Amino acid sequence: MSSPDEKKVKLPWKLRLKAWWEGYDPEELRLRLLAQGDGLEGDRPSLEPEKIDLATRTIDPSETQEEDQGWNEEAVDIAQYIWGDGYCGPGGPEYIVALSKLLALSPEMSMLQIGASLGGPARVLAEEFGVWMTGYEESSVLVEKAQEMSKMAGLERKAVIAQYSPEEIEEFERKFDRALAKEALFTIQNKTKMIAAIEEKLKPGGLMLITDYVISNEQILSSDSYKEWKVGERTTPYPVTADELKSILKKHNLQVRVSEDISQQYIDMINQAWAGADQVAAKLAKEDDGTKKIQTLMREAEFWARRKKMLESGDLQLLRIVANKKAGGPGGMSDW
Repeated sequence: MSSPDEKKVKLPWKLRLKAWWEGYDPEELRLRLLAQGDGLEGDRPSLEPEKIDLATRTIDPSETQEEDQGWNEEAVDIAQYIWGDGYCGPGGPEYIVALSKLLALSPEMSMLQIGASLGGPARVLAEEFGVWMTGYEESSVLVEKAQEMSKMAGLERKAVIAQYSPEEIEEFERKFDRALAKEALFTIQNKTKMIAAIEEKLKPGGLMLITDYVISNEQILSSDSYKEWKVGERTTPYPVTADELKSILKKHNLQVRVSEDISQQYIDMINQAWAGADQVAAKLAKEDDGTKKIQTLMREAEFWARRKKMLESGDLQLLRIVANKKAGGPGGMSDW
């Protein structure tokens, strides 16, 4: 049982943030520093105690923010502090443009996106290539903010963001020249149904770009590290192996032209974005509701620390796929 003195000692938020990010258990670190006689009055510059596995931390279910896929106004603001305006995860404007170069986009084309988030990628592609974007997003909080941002950018007609339920949708409203799924399929349980719905509205010869989390093998699903990652996600993940994902695409008339593991690039983007998190926290601390915002920042840091750890272990990979719809498949010439 903890002594009264132990309960009084709190770990400074800067050290807690650093602990989570570098794979330490903040509570274990607090007790170690206390045992060493450290009063924890200031922020220690380094973390030298024995490294603690982040997976040993017990997660409070309330911290996963199940409501509305884990998003609220506060979480949206914090995400943009870290990733940039219009983004909730790795990959800013330059990355999105580079990622989409193989799609040969033009102003005459229309493009479907699932997992549109705050609409950052949709607006960048509309501005850079003139393509007409229609993005679908599950979270009503993200959709409302995305629509507002598209309107402010004068792109409410070229970067449309709408709400949908991926498990319930039967078909999309119109046909598209291109399709994009950026880290969106792994949270959809019935991937076959979703890919079939996309293929149905993708014109023959059309291209689909996918970046998604996949597992290295099915044995990972029973590991403690996977279970820790799964319970900490905003929505329940249903990742499959790279071969399984490519098999689903093939069964639905989509030929895989490019398939590559871009995990390291993704890890680098995560590290770069979070490198300035302590400065963000310092700014938040000065605001009226700073304490609450810092708590949200801490949850977000822990969320991305878990994902990064899975990617670094190789148990989870970030796969990039470019596939094209074969001409003369389902729908034939009537798709034009």
